[in-house]
Amino acid sequence: MGEPEAGPAITPRRAVWTLGITHLVGYGCTSYLSATLAAAQGQTLGVSTAFVFGAFSGALLISGLLGPVTGRAVDRHGARRPLAAGSIVLALALIGMALAQNVGQLIAAWLVLGIGMSLALYDIAFAGLVGWFGLEARKSITGVTLIAGFASTIAWPLTAWLEANFGWRETALVWAATNLLIALPLHLTLPRQATRISARAPDETPDAPQPGMALQMVLLATALAVMAGIGSTMGAHLPPLLIGIGASATAAIVAGMLVGPAQVAARVAEFVLVRRIHPLVSARVAVALFPIGAGLLLVFGPLAAAPFAILYGAGNGLFTIVRGTLPLVLFGAKNYGGRLGALSVPARLVGAIAPLLFALGLAKSEPWALGVLIAACLLALACLFVLRKPAP
Repeated sequence: MGEPEAGPAITPRRAVWTLGITHLVGYGCTSYLSATLAAAQGQTLGVSTAFVFGAFSGALLISGLLGPVTGRAVDRHGARRPLAAGSIVLALALIGMALAQNVGQLIAAWLVLGIGMSLALYDIAFAGLVGWFGLEARKSITGVTLIAGFASTIAWPLTAWLEANFGWRETALVWAATNLLIALPLHLTLPRQATRISARAPDETPDAPQPGMALQMVLLATALAVMAGIGSTMGAHLPPLLIGIGASATAAIVAGMLVGPAQVAARVAEFVLVRRIHPLVSARVAVALFPIGAGLLLVFGPLAAAPFAILYGAGNGLFTIVRGTLPLVLFGAKNYGGRLGALSVPARLVGAIAPLLFALGLAKSEPWALGVLIAACLLALACLFVLRKPAP
């Protein structure tokens, strides 16, 4: 007889739906919050919008620094407790944000939000899925990102509508309630601990360290960092960037709303082809889409706003899956959470400072700022072409 599972069994379908819904909430109240509320918060408390983006960067920084610790905790104890705690911390941060009466209190609320992000977002969910399903988790990771890909489509217009009709403080309270009433109860239905790692497929990478793993980790970390910077920058600046290129405010918002469906379309393609395409191939395609879209935007201006948003969304959506599946296939399921947390540290650091640096670049010129992002993507693409699948 085998050892009993630690905690109730969970099926891939239920895990995907549970984590997909909670991540709609989690990303809606974190990554897509600053772009809508930063200006209103700055105006109320007498600071610049860039200052509020700096506080958001601090949240991303804290999230990244805590990544290895939370990842190792999931390896040992499972994802249920970190995810549930993350929902509570996010709610407390948003309540604190709504009650902030001065700049110090607002900064503190954003920093606490960063702690919640380290507990409640993709890295913990991916580690939990690997703990439950081992190397079979790849399709479940894709499924979670497929559902959560609607976060931008839902959160940007919903947050903007709430802020316009009720105010930014009330908007923060609505998102706090959503965490407590939707995300937290769903997280509490997950198994208490990780189950045994499932058997490895014969053609997959073994868990033991492989020759050249350190170089592989550096190359992958570089690519992850670049794409994290692109994602956080576009999440914070996509509408202002398009307006600066010459698009109308309405056209910029409409283009921004195309990002979510494009992410989902790319993830559907990955979900359908998950057994036929190696994650390394998916990664190269994902990274290449942004410079293509940015080049179109530089050449055709506002006429390319929608194509740019679609290509960016597709690449970002695809790479979100890759950052969970590629480390799994390259390095195996053992110690996956801690390894993913370590890989995510430079990504979170770059993601933290990128929106602020891009804001400074936008002040200089939109084409110049886009050119820097294109060059960074080409660096990431070069790293991915140097990466090779280890021999089984």
